[in-house]
Amino acid sequence: MNPATQLHRAGQSLWLDHIDHDLLGTGALERYVEELSVTGLTSNPTIYEKAIRGTDAYDDRIRESLEADLSSEDTFFALAIEDLQHAADSFRSVHERSLGVDGFVSLEVSPLLARDAEGTIEQAKRLHEQARRDNLFIKIPGTPPGLTAIEECIFAGVPVNVTLLFTPEQYLAAAAAYMRGLERRIEAGRDTGVASVASVFISRWDVAVAERVPGELRNRLGLAVGRGSYRAYRELLDSDRWQRLANHGARAQRLLYASTGTKDPAASDVLYVSGFASPNTVNTMPEKTLLAFADHGEVPELLLPLDGGDVDDELAAFEAVGIDLTALGQQLQDEGAQAFVDSWNDLIDLIGNKRGELSAV
Repeated sequence: MNPATQLHRAGQSLWLDHIDHDLLGTGALERYVEELSVTGLTSNPTIYEKAIRGTDAYDDRIRESLEADLSSEDTFFALAIEDLQHAADSFRSVHERSLGVDGFVSLEVSPLLARDAEGTIEQAKRLHEQARRDNLFIKIPGTPPGLTAIEECIFAGVPVNVTLLFTPEQYLAAAAAYMRGLERRIEAGRDTGVASVASVFISRWDVAVAERVPGELRNRLGLAVGRGSYRAYRELLDSDRWQRLANHGARAQRLLYASTGTKDPAASDVLYVSGFASPNTVNTMPEKTLLAFADHGEVPELLLPLDGGDVDDELAAFEAVGIDLTALGQQLQDEGAQAFVDSWNDLIDLIGNKRGELSAV
């Protein structure tokens, strides 16, 4: 049994942070489901920009958008939804077998709406309706305006993947928005069966401090922050507030470890997979990281429900060398939001250029 399947059987969901035409058209995704126990998939503008650039795989669909007189943004959503419908169908049996806990794919709202709660809500509802798949998450950033949108979307019955979380505090704010949405559903006489995950980004912590900390602290901050988030997650699930929701049939908003590809070539290429082996969570990883773990990864002893290891001591070591973790966490969220905007603009420009080239043929 390969290590990926071992980790899945230990209780963690392995999702692929990747999508392109080849993954869907060659049977690769189905092989990953069958052989590596992959049970979900995430996408973002950067992934799609790479998927479309330098290939003609999407040209036919872009050409169809010209005939339909769609904008470049609507063209992207049309082709992304078609891809994600395919992927969602590949995970349909997983979704049904897990009674709706697993087997999800994710589509992100426009990052240009990051400060527009109402615009985010409107687009999230529309995209989910267009996708017509109950195992499709809409990704919404866990920024302050995003928290309003998350609550409203959960209340409206739209499954949400909360993205761009970096700290345990940001995670808890996202979890509170999810719970408010569920509590309002209960008050309105609606069911609590609206799924969500909360995505805490890991590797960017270590990139941010790589040149600011002594060698013995390199590649340790992401692990400490992620484990601190896991501790907060498990404490929340033991809280009276969550137990009241569980009594109404609610299921946990699962913690998801995101950005788990190792950036430092001197570190283990499966650092953030082995480091977060924990039940009832998700690790979404790049294709390269998934294949590396399946090849030579090892499943360590799982994190215990309230175990942060030496999280507090680890975080204190970074504070001691001048790292303001609260300020850095906010900086990473702000920079992440801007990076998403930049990637989105690159993607829409790329599609616009493709449209121009195809219309001239």
